[in-house]
Amino acid sequence: MTNPQEQICPVCGVKIVKAIGGDRVFFSVGPPGTRARLWARVCQYVKKPGCINTDPGLVGEVQPEDRYRPI
Repeated sequence: MTNPQEQICPVCGVKIVKAIGGDRVFFSVGPPGTRARLWARVCQYVKKPGCINTDPGLVGEVQPEDRYRPI
């Protein structure tokens, strides 16, 4: 049985878990992030059918730190 609070994107394989204060995105590598970070780094470029992170209302505002990983 699947958890209704959890989604796995069939396109990129990330896990998105509903949480108070905003959804948490679990990448295959690195710390958890936000839907905005996922959008900034993956979704806006991939644009494949089935992506679960295309609703601007859920993605929210993308911040500069979402786009780039500090070295």
